[in-house]
Amino acid sequence: QRSSAGSQGEFGLETRLKSCDSYYYFFYSPNSLFGMGNPLLDISAVVDKDFLEKYGLKPNDQILAEDKHKALFEEIVKNFQVEYHAGGATQNSIKIAQWMIQEPHKVSTFFGCIGEDRFGEILKQKAEEAHVDAHYYEQTEEPTGTCAACITGDNRSLVANLAAANCYKKDKHLDLEKNWSLVEKAKVYYIAGFFLTVSLESILKVAKHAAENNKLFTMNLSAPFISQFFRDALMEVIPYVDVLFGNETEAAMFSKEQHFETEDIEEIAKKTQALPKVNMKRQRVVVFTQGKDATIMTRGGDKVEMFPVLKIDHKDIVDTIGAGDAFVGGFLSELVQDKDLEDCVKAGHYAANVIIRQAGCTFPDKPDFH
Repeated sequence: QRSSAGSQGEFGLETRLKSCDSYYYFFYSPNSLFGMGNPLLDISAVVDKDFLEKYGLKPNDQILAEDKHKALFEEIVKNFQVEYHAGGATQNSIKIAQWMIQEPHKVSTFFGCIGEDRFGEILKQKAEEAHVDAHYYEQTEEPTGTCAACITGDNRSLVANLAAANCYKKDKHLDLEKNWSLVEKAKVYYIAGFFLTVSLESILKVAKHAAENNKLFTMNLSAPFISQFFRDALMEVIPYVDVLFGNETEAAMFSKEQHFETEDIEEIAKKTQALPKVNMKRQRVVVFTQGKDATIMTRGGDKVEMFPVLKIDHKDIVDTIGAGDAFVGGFLSELVQDKDLEDCVKAGHYAANVIIRQAGCTFPDKPDFH
């Protein structure tokens, strides 16, 4: 148990947690946090300029793989020293929430689609090492999704091949009794907006379950193109969303597509918060991060709360990849314990601050969050 859970928790001191199993499991019951999204195997390696030029990459690219990049993933493994990590936006957040919680293992559940291949086996192993209870839908049509991080000096060029991640099927996986029972065990749900491009029907099934049982359904705007090109799908899900995450550029695009007629992020948050909602027992919470600027949050009415991020010296920043995923993971780690929203934001800021000191979405063995 983390001392912070006992000392800050609403239910008393750490000694009470240690002496009473029921308290312990109130905070940390297995499978209480559920995520569903696009699993990718992150493959990172220090490469040379010739490798970038061969595949037409810029030193700081973030692109989706085209046909000309297909051979890149095997070549990077064959010719360079690589590191593997369980990745993809939702899986990153779920993994970080589990890291913040530490024990017991498998508080976090994750669903997504992979291939029956070598990269799929490595991804399963990496999820296991992160103590996430991953239940993948495995199929043979497409290979496991991958994201290559090609490192040159201080630069990282990212090439993502979604592949199998695009093949998730509700009827082949989510609807199966053994899998749906894990959904029912959860009390907090998180799905990144990216998954709207894969299986809207799966998202809606989970969202409706959360609303009908007064559980917390959380979502992320994820990228400006989601609000722009998947607006109809997004707006089918928004009425079920209890906590909505996004950053300033995603908020601006959402405002534009919703005809809010404002570029003021506080106004966007208030208008987003006030959109129609199915479960009226919970007010919607909107949380927008703004990089080094204060995070804003609204939970109804005219009040918008501001939370300054943790200061960091620019020389201590390795890269900001995964910072948004980390913020959400930290936030969820406290939300699943019924902590105050202020504590959730603080945990999000802490996790993001840790991740930007590391290469990619990686972290030390244990958190130091109090």
